[in-house]
Amino acid sequence: MGKKPDRSHWKTVLPLLFLSLFSTVGSSWSSSNHRRASSTIRFRLGRDTGGERLVPMRAGAAFKIALFADLHFGEAESTDWGPVQDVNSIRVMNTVLDDETPDFVIYLGDVITANNIMVANASLYWEQAISPTQNRGIPWASVFGNHDDAPFEWPLEWFSTLGIPQIRCPPTGTFCSAPPLHRDTIGGEALEREIREEASDKTKNSSREEGCFKGTGRPELLKNEIKHNGSFSTYGPRNLWPSVSNYVLQVSSSDDPQLPLAFLYFLDSGGGSYPEIISSAQAEWFQQKSKQINSDSRVPEIIFWHIPSTAYKTVAPKLTIQKPCVGSINKESVASQQAEMGIMNLLVNRTSVKAIFVGHNHGLDWCCPYQKLWLCYARHTGYGGYGDWPRGARILEITENPFSLKTWIRMEDGQMHSEVGLS
Repeated sequence: MGKKPDRSHWKTVLPLLFLSLFSTVGSSWSSSNHRRASSTIRFRLGRDTGGERLVPMRAGAAFKIALFADLHFGEAESTDWGPVQDVNSIRVMNTVLDDETPDFVIYLGDVITANNIMVANASLYWEQAISPTQNRGIPWASVFGNHDDAPFEWPLEWFSTLGIPQIRCPPTGTFCSAPPLHRDTIGGEALEREIREEASDKTKNSSREEGCFKGTGRPELLKNEIKHNGSFSTYGPRNLWPSVSNYVLQVSSSDDPQLPLAFLYFLDSGGGSYPEIISSAQAEWFQQKSKQINSDSRVPEIIFWHIPSTAYKTVAPKLTIQKPCVGSINKESVASQQAEMGIMNLLVNRTSVKAIFVGHNHGLDWCCPYQKLWLCYARHTGYGGYGDWPRGARILEITENPFSLKTWIRMEDGQMHSEVGLS
């Protein structure tokens, strides 16, 4: 969820998916914090590529995943303070990645605030959001939220006597140019200068056309993301569209690449360009795929989407967070999907499903048991979006022999809290 920005100083600034077949996809990666080791966990993407991707684990370590939720890059991009939020969000991610050194990152929706982004190609902001992970050589996957392809919201002040700002936009694939900006905050100047220089290079010799407020749809955002070798996101079945980010990844045992250790399911919970919902078609897709690859429910399954289901309202703490729930903030009501179309009924009746992780509500970070599984929020990571609660990220840790799943929250100040076992 985002916030309604104060646009009193508007200026122009530039500052996914389910598959039918299983094959292994991959490329090795390394960084100063992630050393190559013989012990590995493999991911399998549900598409027939014929290639293999290895995601090396640090020797003797469990498999660790960081969840970055509700970054809201590009929010209030035409104000003095908007781009500075993105600088702060990058700082949070850098801190978490340095403290936790995860093996994998999941972007849990609302990566950008498309309804504030004037340029046709919002992927510029998406690139900024994934840069801390990509720069460290850590692989990642993403799922869409309700703000990622939300229609542009025209500011009322543009229709005052001052009129609409003078902006000229190049063809799709490049970036808008605009009058010079001023910056009052340290850090914003450097970001603005970098973005302006990049935009200038891209548009120097291009012909321009007036107005580019049409935004960037889910398929185009995903197309631009998966060009990167580190992305494990992929398109879901076309028959589920406009829902796009529906897919599954297989975590395989380090002892035997053919032996699945866990399945990670990603579901598009809608919003933005279409209703906030997981459809009955998506539920059927999950049912068919899970029976195909995990018919006896022997392998643990972990689920990720952005907007909480209505089941979250059932378990939500009333005031303070008390056991068996675990968390640190409970500052708002659950803002759930518009309706329940069958996915929760399927999940609660599969003994292999251990937990569901969502974002969307910035003022909630709890995990609560629900029948035989756990319903968990991530932690608001980005400085974009509503709320002034301290930022952080939820961490998941998977171990094998025996399998276990536990989670905690790592804060931007380095503190860790709310650890709980989910299996």
